[in-house]
Amino acid sequence: MPRSQALRKGRYSRANLIYVVTTVCAQRRPLFASFHNARLLVQSLREAEVSATTLCFVVMPDHLHWMLQLKAGAELSATVRFVKATTTRKLRARRPGIGPVWQRGFHDHAVRREESLRALARYIIANPLRAGLASSPAEYSFWDSIWL
Repeated sequence: MPRSQALRKGRYSRANLIYVVTTVCAQRRPLFASFHNARLLVQSLREAEVSATTLCFVVMPDHLHWMLQLKAGAELSATVRFVKATTTRKLRARRPGIGPVWQRGFHDHAVRREESLRALARYIIANPLRAGLASSPAEYSFWDSIWL
């Protein structure tokens, strides 16, 4: 089974369910190391608020971690596709010929009741620290969380 199909196996969307999504840039290019490009991705996340409430996110140079809660009538795949397409459109308007922005598919994890949302959010926003991009979250610009 191709990897993108394996990622979709067992995927379902349910209103009010909380998901952690990771999506990666094509060829792991660090497109979001650029301040302006990272801002475009954050704007796309904000525009997706019609489908999902963002609980936490961190934009890494070559990928995105996003904790979201789906709204009624929304589908996870369509919501992620919207963010990826909107970001791609914005980037191509700034830099025609940029090439592919995202790898196909994404990884998702439906959060279980027993999991601590605060602990998951802290883990997500600590990604830049673990990657050596900052020594504290305050030093890194592209994250947000409703709990911190």
